[in-house]
Amino acid sequence: MGWTIPSAWKRFVWQSRGIWIATPAVTAMVILLRFTGLLQVLEWQSYDAGVRLLPRHEDDRIVIVGIDEQDVTYLNTPIIDDQLLAKILTKLKAQQPAAIGLDLYRDLPMPPGTDELAAVFTSTPNLVGIEKVAGKPGIETVNPPPLLKENNQVGANDLIIDADNIVRRGFIYLVRDGEPHYSFGLHLALHFLDSLKIYPEPVREGSDDFRLNQVTFSPLQSDSGGYIRADDGGFQLLIDYQSTFPKVSLTDVLEDKLPADWGKGKIILLGKVGESFKDLYFTPNSSTFGLSRAVPGVEIHGNIISQILNAGMEGQPLLKSWSEPVEWLWVGLWSFFGAVITWQLRYATRRSGGQWLPIAAIVGSLGALLAISYGALLAGWWLPVIPPMLGLLGSGVFIVTWMARAGVQVRNTFGRYLTDQVVATLLENPEGLKMGGDRRPITILTSDLRGFTSTSEGLNPEEVVKVLNIYFGKMADVITHHGGTIDEFMGDGILVLFGAPTSQQDDALRAVACGVEMQLALREVNQQVTGLGLQPLEMGIGINTGEVVVGNIGSEKRTKYGVVGAQVNLTYRIESYTTGGQIFISSTTLEAAGDRVHVNGNRTVQPKGVKDPVVIWDVAGVGEPYNLSLAVEEQKYVPIPQPLSLEYICLEGKHITDAVIPGTLQQISAKGGFIQISPNHNCPEGLTNIKINLREDGEPGKTPALYAKVLDLAPGESHGFYVHFSAMPTDIAQRFYQLYQGALAQPAAIASAQGG
Repeated sequence: MGWTIPSAWKRFVWQSRGIWIATPAVTAMVILLRFTGLLQVLEWQSYDAGVRLLPRHEDDRIVIVGIDEQDVTYLNTPIIDDQLLAKILTKLKAQQPAAIGLDLYRDLPMPPGTDELAAVFTSTPNLVGIEKVAGKPGIETVNPPPLLKENNQVGANDLIIDADNIVRRGFIYLVRDGEPHYSFGLHLALHFLDSLKIYPEPVREGSDDFRLNQVTFSPLQSDSGGYIRADDGGFQLLIDYQSTFPKVSLTDVLEDKLPADWGKGKIILLGKVGESFKDLYFTPNSSTFGLSRAVPGVEIHGNIISQILNAGMEGQPLLKSWSEPVEWLWVGLWSFFGAVITWQLRYATRRSGGQWLPIAAIVGSLGALLAISYGALLAGWWLPVIPPMLGLLGSGVFIVTWMARAGVQVRNTFGRYLTDQVVATLLENPEGLKMGGDRRPITILTSDLRGFTSTSEGLNPEEVVKVLNIYFGKMADVITHHGGTIDEFMGDGILVLFGAPTSQQDDALRAVACGVEMQLALREVNQQVTGLGLQPLEMGIGINTGEVVVGNIGSEKRTKYGVVGAQVNLTYRIESYTTGGQIFISSTTLEAAGDRVHVNGNRTVQPKGVKDPVVIWDVAGVGEPYNLSLAVEEQKYVPIPQPLSLEYICLEGKHITDAVIPGTLQQISAKGGFIQISPNHNCPEGLTNIKINLREDGEPGKTPALYAKVLDLAPGESHGFYVHFSAMPTDIAQRFYQLYQGALAQPAAIASAQGG
């Protein structure tokens, strides 16, 4: 037997398949985009922003003697000849420093005082001069002082300027014509460490790596950090710009204004710091609030020296970065986070204020990414920021696009669904697209327009469609607002499900609230309908809660998501007992909805096809958090001066009984009347639907029929019953309206009404 994947795992993989598709797809796109180099500048800028936030400290092991414009004024010349330089170096040498760094080119003699300077060079073994190694020989390079070169007291002061004009990298050494040239910073740092008996050690044979106090120095690679195919010639390292240095002016040195031991045991750097000398460079620290401050090259060399000393003396690790495969995993991890967040919160907008939840989650994740990256930089690691950020956002966009497109496909296949729950069920369950269903308790709402069928007979098809579109459009908005699933539109009726395809604890309460708001919304619909010159619409609503079978019903060629069962038929029966403006609910719905549903009372009915009697409740409103109520319109029945003869038959569902019973319309109200019949006939039961024909001149059938629902039997000795007119032709409606208004105008009728 072969091993099979458990169904629970299949379901899990299917329900979260958007995550498994988005994560590798977005990760691959981001990595490809990064490989093109388009993200390099953005990564540099994010790194610079992190560097500017790092804490900085003063390194008093290094002091800078800066030559600026004030010193030029003091000297009355910008040129430092050999005699003056010899004097300066002699004063610096008297401080007994650990090393002196001469960051001034001296490849050619500048008399007078050339012999004096040569003597100082020869007698100062801890003096280090500079040369420029990188570039075309004789054009871009500068030779070192010959005497210092002979004694191996020269370091390369070359700096690496990135494409955005920022110096982030420095040299440990360079190679020219097969010969290594130590950098200026390394030369001076090793002088200092020699006095502490700290020496570099090779890590392994054949490797350029070396070790200082257990800190391994490895050359920067072409793809380190945010770099893409960078020139990694020589031995490079990322410069750690966390140090500042004490600075003194050349004038103070020459005038002996400094303490006698200000440079003792330290590394003294002599270099030009004035803007007019053009030895200024931009670093990650240069940009602050939109202002860029260039720093002198001697200060950059000071940071390289400080970095090497920190490693050799304190064991502080160098700035480093992950290998490319690890960085790919890092991008993939954040792509995964973005996909998970968006996938899990994709329907949060259905809740009040939920539209902000996905945004807050993404913003919080971006904040976490930046915090982690900054924490890593504090610990000496340069982690990618822009690629994982794009992965996080890109996977979110991918999921949103995926859901939008998948939702359209499902809607095209299964018809128009007005809630996201249906789409979620079809997309997130491996069985969602298959035929069949499952048994579950749900709440069912059905609505129907009273008398619209007979009213529409006098309208052309375009008018009927226009009215229905107005009605259905408004009702669909209300239903969707309350989270109902419209199962289907049937003529002028609507079947709505609460609890399918997804169930919630308040399904019954939301269904009742939806019904109340539908009745209230019908007022707005009627404003448009009456504006078209038509009679206002009336709607009855029935709501029931019970167990049904819900799922995909039909065939492979035509499928709909629907519901079947006896409880559906019972809901239609309950709705059939309503008059216009009423909502009847079953006891199971009232029990499930709780005491927040307000009712006017109840009555027991015996629906056709149902074995036992059913108690139905007349809804008056619903409490928190909806606070909706139906207005109770009091009916005033007034006597008709000349009662109208009629005959009626009782309707049972869609079937008409054979018994035709005569009677007279004795009283009339705004929406109903009182019909008196002979004691020889039995009055119909309450909530029975009847069809009425007026007898004009003693002959029935000369006027169109009207329909009514029996409300209550007459009290006392009167043998008759009250009805609510549910549908009537327009001309009869106008006639009854005039009849009612005329009856009200009679003093006797008014007195009778007030007395009642």
